[in-house]
Amino acid sequence: MGLRSFLGSPLAAGSWLIQQNWSLNPDRVQKATFKTLIKSARHTQFGVEHAFDEIRSHRDFVRRVPLRDYEGLSEYIGRIIAGQRDVLWPGTPLYFAKTSGTTSGVKYIPITRQSIHNHINSARNALLNYIYRSGNASFLDGKMIFLSGSPVLDLKGGVPTGRLSGIVNHHIPVYLRGNQLPSYVTNCIEDWEIKLEHIVDETIQARMTLISGIPPWVQMYFERLAMRTGRKVGEIFPDFSLLVHGGVNFGPYKKRLFESIGRDVDTIETYPASEGFIAYQDVPGDEGLLILLNSGIFYEFIPLEEYFSPNPTRLSIGEVELDKNYALVINSNAGLWGYSIGDTVKFVSNKPYRLVVTGRVKHFISAFGEHVIGEEVERALQHALITFPEVAVTECSVAPQVNPDSGLPHHEWFIEFSVPPSEMAPFELCIDQKLRELNSYYDDLISGKILSRLKIRTLKSGAFQRYMKSIGKLGGQNKVPRLANDRSIADSLLPYLSGSEGARL
Repeated sequence: MGLRSFLGSPLAAGSWLIQQNWSLNPDRVQKATFKTLIKSARHTQFGVEHAFDEIRSHRDFVRRVPLRDYEGLSEYIGRIIAGQRDVLWPGTPLYFAKTSGTTSGVKYIPITRQSIHNHINSARNALLNYIYRSGNASFLDGKMIFLSGSPVLDLKGGVPTGRLSGIVNHHIPVYLRGNQLPSYVTNCIEDWEIKLEHIVDETIQARMTLISGIPPWVQMYFERLAMRTGRKVGEIFPDFSLLVHGGVNFGPYKKRLFESIGRDVDTIETYPASEGFIAYQDVPGDEGLLILLNSGIFYEFIPLEEYFSPNPTRLSIGEVELDKNYALVINSNAGLWGYSIGDTVKFVSNKPYRLVVTGRVKHFISAFGEHVIGEEVERALQHALITFPEVAVTECSVAPQVNPDSGLPHHEWFIEFSVPPSEMAPFELCIDQKLRELNSYYDDLISGKILSRLKIRTLKSGAFQRYMKSIGKLGGQNKVPRLANDRSIADSLLPYLSGSEGARL
């Protein structure tokens, strides 16, 4: 046993006791967080403009602070970039996390001296919780890789600016830096494919114990390792025992990743965002992620069906119901107020509160009123993969086909298979039947012959990688949108159809 693993176990026990205290007292902890946030920001420009001095309750807050997305907050971000202080939070941000928005272009999310701890400590606590629950601390003695964006930072209005994963890289604890891969020089490479080759060079002979990243980019890394060696990842790295993942639903990627590894390893799912580290999987194998209630964020939840209404209900943690979809809103010590991060969540437990991410507010298909959401698409696909265990999917994206060349409108599924079904029709039907079971509106449209059942378009191997590269989003923290209510992604994927599919179109 190495020194790091020896010290890890008592640290994990202490962290777990703290976690128990706040997770079992959700209302008290969130009310204290709310009070601290309002008091801290009452003299900021935002606090003065929204009468924070007069806010005594969440109800007062709702009356004074409207819901905003990034566009609604951009005026205040602009003031910060122009050099003004005390705009959203006292002082100036420590960083801007730079991220690409679907409607806003580039977004600059403030990270303050207070909120940086949310990102760093939450990732640490996820690992410590795992150590306490599993008893496995040995991974701390080996090499760990975090597949992330470049740590190179630019300046925006005098504020250091970069990708969140690159910013976090600057705050890796000293006691782990000696274990961290890839090297700083390699991590600074912007071209993902070149960077990946260098990562393989640096890790292929190392004693890797932990691998972390967004599943599709982890899979690319595994594929490059296999190409170099002809061996499974688990053989190349016999001490590899823990895979940390987040950013997308793990289900569609799990089978292929574990096939690439060649054996079982433990996994931890995390829910980090540029706006804050929201949750992590605290019970191995449990689908729910423990929402972090003591980390400088006061949460609000909007019933999804009310999200686009003029005056939606805004609930605090103690008011949410299980198995109901909510749009997630945060108020934080980063200076985000009434801020919708665009995700939808559903609680699967309230003792303590655990959630699953079910999709994006603006990522749905409702061309005919069906309002199919990401969770339903992913559950239908996962059902088909369980029913047809020989099939493996690399990636998929779904869009409406409103004006087909023949027949009724339908949903069009663009799927890149690593192992395709021997017969497409039964696989296609399996997904469609499950989607009808999950969404009664979709079922009614099929039954009423308004829509025909979905159709799968098979894409060439590597199609999604080439598509993401074509839009400058290959690697790092970038994700393929699972579904859209228009044809912008679908039409961009048409050149990547397999030969038989291209002929059909």
